[in-house]
Amino acid sequence: MLERQAPSRLSGSAAAGRSPSWPPAPQPYAELEAVSVWGSVTQKQELRSGIARTSPLAPHLSPQLMPLLKLQHAHISSYQELFLIWNSEISSLFLCLVMEYNEGSFQKIIEKKRETKMIIDCEWMQNVLGQVLDALEYLHQRDILHRNLKPSNIALVSDSHCKLQDLSSHALMTDRPKWNIRAEEDPFQKSWMAPEALNFSFSPKSDVWSLGCIILDMLSCSFINRTEAMHLRKSLRSDPDRLGGVLQTLEEKKIPNVRSFCSLLPLMLQIEPSERVTIRDVIITFVSHHFQSSSVALALHQQVVPPFITDLLLESNIASILEVMQSYSSRPEVQLQAMRRLIRMPADELGLPWPMELVELLVAIMKQHERILDVQLCACSLLLRSLGRVLVQDRAAEVLRDSSVTPVLLSSLWAHPESEPLLVMVYSLLTIIASQGSFRKFDCHLLPPQTCRRGPESASEKLQKAGLFKHILEHLSTFSTNRDICINGLSLLWALMVDAVIVNKTPLEKAPVLLIKVLASYPGDAEMAEAGCAVFWLLSLLGCIKEDQFEDVAALFLRSIRLCQDRVLLVNNAYRGLASLAKVSELAALQVVVPEEGGSGLDLLQETYQLYKDDPEVVENICMLLAHLAAYEDIVPELVSSGLRPLVKDIKERFTSSLVSVRGPQPGLPPASPVRCRWPESRGPDSNLHVYGF
Repeated sequence: MLERQAPSRLSGSAAAGRSPSWPPAPQPYAELEAVSVWGSVTQKQELRSGIARTSPLAPHLSPQLMPLLKLQHAHISSYQELFLIWNSEISSLFLCLVMEYNEGSFQKIIEKKRETKMIIDCEWMQNVLGQVLDALEYLHQRDILHRNLKPSNIALVSDSHCKLQDLSSHALMTDRPKWNIRAEEDPFQKSWMAPEALNFSFSPKSDVWSLGCIILDMLSCSFINRTEAMHLRKSLRSDPDRLGGVLQTLEEKKIPNVRSFCSLLPLMLQIEPSERVTIRDVIITFVSHHFQSSSVALALHQQVVPPFITDLLLESNIASILEVMQSYSSRPEVQLQAMRRLIRMPADELGLPWPMELVELLVAIMKQHERILDVQLCACSLLLRSLGRVLVQDRAAEVLRDSSVTPVLLSSLWAHPESEPLLVMVYSLLTIIASQGSFRKFDCHLLPPQTCRRGPESASEKLQKAGLFKHILEHLSTFSTNRDICINGLSLLWALMVDAVIVNKTPLEKAPVLLIKVLASYPGDAEMAEAGCAVFWLLSLLGCIKEDQFEDVAALFLRSIRLCQDRVLLVNNAYRGLASLAKVSELAALQVVVPEEGGSGLDLLQETYQLYKDDPEVVENICMLLAHLAAYEDIVPELVSSGLRPLVKDIKERFTSSLVSVRGPQPGLPPASPVRCRWPESRGPDSNLHVYGF
């Protein structure tokens, strides 16, 4: 296709009818009037035969137009060449931009459907709009605007492949007198322009408005004629309420995917550019509503992968594969092949764990190809594989502390909210990030506050501010039947709470009811019970469990201990949780001592002690529970009658400096004080064992 931008009336001798000298004096861009003339590349060669190739205007054109010659994208009709011609008959200068010619366009599809009053095919529309979004994001990432986006400027190369064409530059779009003339001559074409664009103010969000108008026209072409559609687009610039009526009609006519578009279009057609969404926001919304925004582009890329690259990926070692990944970073199909090859490699060939610069390469790939789900899945899988090996070798190793990693993972999560496999892997990676520095020899709540903080703001606190508490709970509710999501979601909740200042406890106050339901769905699952007990313990410390929930949560702790006494982590967290509840609620304390179907909690406590009497941490947590139980006068007789004296005696004998009292509170006497017990050197460091006398 040949686009000829211009004739411009020249002043001086040309205006007086005298033959101007050639080449003419340089004129500013604003003197060029944009007029499109369609033709073939062959016609361009004929035109060029009479042109002087050293036009003085060329240097002035290059800065703004040369970037258009460098565009390379599957869905952009790139300019092949630009040149100037002089028409002596009308004394006018023409700027010619040469691009490929395509017969079809969005405009022709829309008009055909408008004539027959038929709805545009839903799947086709999703595919081609995804291609348009891919192309616009490519342009905006390079600070290039289309400025003239409309259905006639989206060419159809084939039935399922479209390209943006007729990109313009700032200089060619900001000549006010010529602009006004063109707008009067062809009001239909200018009706696609954003409000601010009519005042010669262009930004990426101007393209968003234009795309919103195109989508609206594609949706409504079955019941709104051409003239009505033009007036509707113009009216939206001053009266946004007009959009609501059209969206309601779309719903009444049951246009496919209407709800998705009804939520998106008001955001794209905001009068104020600052309130309008970006192309990236539109893409994320498309993906979240199951649109195929990237699959078509990926398929097109896959057709042109050089065979030698594929061979190299399949046969080379780790170093060569990573070199190819870096060299072809913009090619998602190459990245996918490379990562799949790495996933299949044995660990000894991968050389795990990788140095952090290679981990950063994967993070960069995720960021660059965020919309392609397969890329996100493969990258997360490799990150987990590498980082898992690091943590196996050194549990205290600090990995993924770079502040750029977390936003990329969160962005991937928001872009693909319905992908359950991605959710599991991102939750696992975020748990690693949130847990950095969280593995202590002592429990954080027993240490001075300054010891529990890593700096001004921990990774956990940043994730909290990103709304992750609410996000996790929503997904635990939505995907309660997905065991992997539930376990990884609970693990991430624990990591976010265990070693950070809680920024906002409000979302967590809704957690107990939901978590009880989730755990009830997995009654015999030891791993689920272990994760649940850890979270409930922290919720009890934070005061997020309401009084009417105490008994249910205490019962859950006791059931979990009975189910999995062989899991020391579960046992520790369950007894910590019981102690925390018993400290603030006599009802929770009674739940421990009153016999139930499975036996009393005190019998269970003695069983646990027999299993773990050589484990200082377990014994300490049992002692904390006993101390809080003994604080209630009505419960002390139950403690004495349950046969706990031998247990207390054994603790006193096994640990030095133990002055455990076996008397209960007496009328008129002060209650017994907690006693500090020192473990023998062979059993571990100092610990605070609190056993109230009974």
